[in-house]
Amino acid sequence: MQGVLYEEPSIWLFMLVTIILGGWTAWMTGRAIALTWRPLWQLLLYILILGLFVRFIHFALFEGTLLSPWYYMVDTIFLIGFAVVGYRHTRTTQMTTQYRWLYERAGPLSWRARHESEG
Repeated sequence: MQGVLYEEPSIWLFMLVTIILGGWTAWMTGRAIALTWRPLWQLLLYILILGLFVRFIHFALFEGTLLSPWYYMVDTIFLIGFAVVGYRHTRTTQMTTQYRWLYERAGPLSWRARHESEG
């Protein structure tokens, strides 16, 4: 997988920078966008910028390629995944706690309309 997903000599460097550090930052970015009730498309703009910072960390600390479209795309796809899950998880919590009379949790990332019980 070296050369396809990452260019460093070890997958652990990719996991540390992109998955752990970048993923946590992307999750928190998704959470912040959801908490301020902004739309999902704004999150994607922020993640595109975050992808540049993750590429810079690879370049500055581990001698990765700074301006590599392929590795930027790979990093950004992982970041978008973490960010969208963080966004949906936070939005689900918001909808089911602030509007508990209207919605109930249907899963960790979704909600549904609450049905009035008969009786």
